[in-house]
Amino acid sequence: MAKPHSLFVCQSCGSTAQRWQGRCEDCNEWNSFVEEGAPTGIGARAAGLAGKGRVFALEGLSGSYEEAPRILSGIAELDRVTGGGFVPGSVILIGGEPGIGKSTLLIQACAALANKKHRVVYISGEEAVAQVRLRAERLGLAKAPVELAAETSVEDILATLQQGKRPSLLVIDSIQTMWTAKAEAAPGTVTQVRAAAQALIRYAKTTGACVILVGHVTKDGQIAGPRVVEHMVDAVASFEGDGGHQFRILRAVKNRFGPTDEIGVFEMTGAGLSEVLNPSALFLSGRDASATGTAVFAGMEGTRPLLVEIQALVSPTALGTPRRAVVGWDPARLAMVLAVLEAHGGLRLGQYDVYLNVAGGLRIQEPAADLAVAAALISSLSGALLPPETVFFGEIGLSGAIRPVSHSGARLKEAAKLGFARAIAPAAAVEPTEKSRGADNGLIIEGCAHISGLVADIAQLAPRNENRKSARPPSVAQGAQTQGGSSSAVIALARG
Repeated sequence: MAKPHSLFVCQSCGSTAQRWQGRCEDCNEWNSFVEEGAPTGIGARAAGLAGKGRVFALEGLSGSYEEAPRILSGIAELDRVTGGGFVPGSVILIGGEPGIGKSTLLIQACAALANKKHRVVYISGEEAVAQVRLRAERLGLAKAPVELAAETSVEDILATLQQGKRPSLLVIDSIQTMWTAKAEAAPGTVTQVRAAAQALIRYAKTTGACVILVGHVTKDGQIAGPRVVEHMVDAVASFEGDGGHQFRILRAVKNRFGPTDEIGVFEMTGAGLSEVLNPSALFLSGRDASATGTAVFAGMEGTRPLLVEIQALVSPTALGTPRRAVVGWDPARLAMVLAVLEAHGGLRLGQYDVYLNVAGGLRIQEPAADLAVAAALISSLSGALLPPETVFFGEIGLSGAIRPVSHSGARLKEAAKLGFARAIAPAAAVEPTEKSRGADNGLIIEGCAHISGLVADIAQLAPRNENRKSARPPSVAQGAQTQGGSSSAVIALARG
C-alpha cells in the first residue's frame, strides 16, 4: 500500500515544498510553512482516472452580446467602486484591516438591498448571530429583512441556500473561517481557503447569485493567505483607512466588470459609514493656508478628481544620516524627487531631515504628485509661503523636466469648483489659449517646464527682511541664482 505523502504549504503566498523550510523562497516569509495532506477533492484527480475530454465548439470574436445586468446597492460610493452595481454571478473579494469597517459597510449594503425586496443572506464565520444583530441595531438596521446565520461549513451553507429563492447577494464574513470536507487541511490554511472559495465561486456562476468574500489582511497590507483567490474572483477591493482619521477609502484593485483604481470615500460616524459626496472639500477642511511647506495637489483617483494637501517639513538633522519619513506616499518616489532637486534645482538637502505627509489619511499612488511634493519641500526649506489659491500637478523626470499627466481638464475643473484661482501644470500640457486663463473654468493656468524654474519661483517668495533672513537657507538662494531664468510660473507665484 502506497504511503500517503504530504506537502508543506506556505500560509503567506501558497507555494508548496516537499519538506519543511524555515523561509519561503517565493515571499521570503519566515516560519510560514505548514504540513498539509496531498490535495484531494476539488481540483484533484487520482492518477490514471482521467477520462477522455469532451469536444466543445469554438467561436469567433464577433457576435452578439448583452451587457451584464447590475443590482444597485443604494450606496453610491459602493456602486462607483463596483463599476455601477453588483453583477449577478460575480464574486467580489473585499480586504481590510480588522476593525476598519468591512462588516459595517456590508451590513449597510445588505440592508439597503433587502429593503428593495431582494433576498440577501449574510453568513458570519467569526461572530455569533447576537453580535451581528447588536451591530445592526446600533446602525438602525434591525428591521431590514436580511437572512442571517453563523456557520463555517461550506457544504452546510450551500445546502441551506438551495432551499427557497436564489439569493441576490451572499456575504461570507470571512473566507478564512470557512472550511470544506473535500480538503484535508485545517481551517484557515491556504488549501482550505482555496477549496472553500472555489466551491463558493462555482455556486455563484451556476446560480447567478452575487457573492462577496471578506478577507483579512496581513501586517504588510496584503490579503492574508489566499493570494490565489485574487485571481479566482471577478473583483478585488481594498478597504483602507487610518485609525486616527474618520475617513475610509474603498479602492478597486481588480474589476472584470468595470474600471480599476476607482475609489469610494466614506466617513465613520456614530451611525455607521456615511458617504462623502465631495471628498476634496473634506480632505482640505482645516487646512492652514498661512503655514509654509504645504501645497495642494490636484490628483485623480480612478475617474474622480481629488484635491489633497501635501505637507512637508525640512529641518536640520542632528544625525549622521538624514531621516526620510513618508506617510501616504511612495518613499522611493520621495527619494527620486529629492535627488532631482539636488541635481537640477541647486538645493542641498543632505543636511536636512525630510518629513512628508498626505493630509487626511489618503494614500497617493500616481506620479502626478511630484510637482506638488517638490513645491512643498522647497517652501519648507526656504520659508516661502505658497499662494493658498494655487494647485500643483505634474510628473518630474530624472532630467528635471516637468512631464504632462493625464486628465488635466478634470483636475482643473475640480480646482475651479472649490474656488482655486491658479494652477501650476506641466508646460507641455497647457494649450496656447490657456496660458493666461482657462476658457471654461476661469483658472489662471501657468506652465512649468523645468524644476529649476519652480525653485527660482518659490525662492522669490521667501522672506527677505532682516529679522527672518537667517531662516532662509542660503542653498535656496544660491540654487535660484545658479539655475537662473524663470518660467511663466514665476510670474504667477510672484503675483500671488
